[in-house]
This record gives sequence, C-alpha cells and structure tokens, in this order.
Amino acid sequence: MADATCLHSFSLTVAEGKRLIARGVAALPCVTRAMAEGIVVVTRSTTSGYVLEELLGRPVDRASFVTGRTLPSRPPEVAGRLSGGLGSAVFRGGELVEGMEVAEALEQMKAGDVIIKSPNALDYERGLVGYLIGAASGGTVGATLGSVHGRNFHFVAPCGLEKQVAGDLLGASSLLTAAGEMRRGPGLWVTPAEIVTELDAIAMLTGAQAIQIAAGGILGAEGAAWIAVRGAEQQVQAAIALVDSVRGEPSMLEYLQGLSGG
Repeated sequence: MADATCLHSFSLTVAEGKRLIARGVAALPCVTRAMAEGIVVVTRSTTSGYVLEELLGRPVDRASFVTGRTLPSRPPEVAGRLSGGLGSAVFRGGELVEGMEVAEALEQMKAGDVIIKSPNALDYERGLVGYLIGAASGGTVGATLGSVHGRNFHFVAPCGLEKQVAGDLLGASSLLTAAGEMRRGPGLWVTPAEIVTELDAIAMLTGAQAIQIAAGGILGAEGAAWIAVRGAEQQVQAAIALVDSVRGEPSMLEYLQGLSGG
C-alpha cells in the first residue's frame, strides 16, 4: 500500500453495509440501462429490500420483502412481522409493474435485462455465490438461472461480506447433494454471479480501492466488516462521505421494533 496517496479505515455494521451495497447495485451500468429501457426483477430478501428502496427512491415495507431467513433459537416477538407479502418486484422502463410475477416477467425479458437475487453464501475470491434451496423445484434460482445463461440476462448478487464462507463452497454443495435422502435441511446451489459487496460499492461509487481487513463486533455490530480504502485524497474523502451517509442504518431488529412501535 506504499503507493497509495491516502489511506483510511472504518467499520460497517451489517445494516450499514446492506444500504451501501444497495446504492452500488442501483448504480451498476447494467441496472441503470435496464431501468431506462428494459426489465429489472428484484427478488425478495432482506438485502434486496434495500435495493428496492434505492431503485424506487422511497421507503418500502422491507419486513414484507423477505423469504427464507436465519433467526436465533429464541427469536424476538417482532420476528412474526416478517413476511413475503410484497412478492418480487418487477420494473419495466423504470416503472414498478404492480402484480407481475417473476414467471411472467421472464417471458418478456430480453438479453441485457437484469435479475437481482441476494445469496446466502459468498466465495468472493472465486466469484461464486450460494443459495440455500428448500423447494424441490429449486425455488427462484431454479426458475431463473436457465434463462440467465440461455438468454443472456445479468444475474446480480448483492451480498454482504458477513456471508463469506470458509472452505470450498462447491465442495459443500456437492456434499449436501451426495447425501440424498439422508440430508436434513436445505441444499446449496452454487453459481457465478455479478457480485456486489461493500467493497464493490465503494469502488464503483467513489473510485477508491477497498479491501477488508477484519470482521466482527458486539452490541449490535456482530458481523461488521472492517474496511480500508486507498486512492487519491479526493477518492478517499468521497468514500468517507459515502460511509458517513449510511451511518446509523437500523438493524432489522430495530427496524421491526420501529414498525411495531416498540
């Protein structure tokens, strides 16, 4: 890093990272093009809820834009507020198409259009993401990946660094598949994708180079990422301003408590 003009380090909570990632996804060239003249599908997840807000330019009920979820063994009462009531979101020409299902959108999509789906696992170095699969049909992943490769859609995976998985993601998927009927729990579908993490968002939005230097925290910072940015002073200052703009993003627990008035 001796060649860096300027260097600065900071931490981001998981929620702050999700907001930052969403802004990066909204600025992706493939997304801006498809929002202007094509179709963008945003499938349900907690991270994708932030993406949906950034594309709409307004808040949505993110508690109703989730699908599978990982909860503590004793979840708080407000966890019952989580649902998939909103369904996946489809934009055509930048406008939200009310009531359109993913299957119908797929029939209308063309090369260059975009599907956004947040994964459960990340192998950042190899450019791979993993999705926990409970449905026998493969869920949304099974319904869309064939079209992604066969019809040249962009498959964008917004993914926080806390989802980085140790070891071989492909090997883990093979192990679960080989277990067959003996397996209890979901399978794991691993695929390449156009990944957007906190690091990618910072680089895209400011021009600064970003690397992760540590992880973890307590008292609400569990899963936090420590990130160092380097570049010209203007780039690093832009990165600092960007991070400051997402400071204080409430965790999902705080968000649900706010919705419930608790």
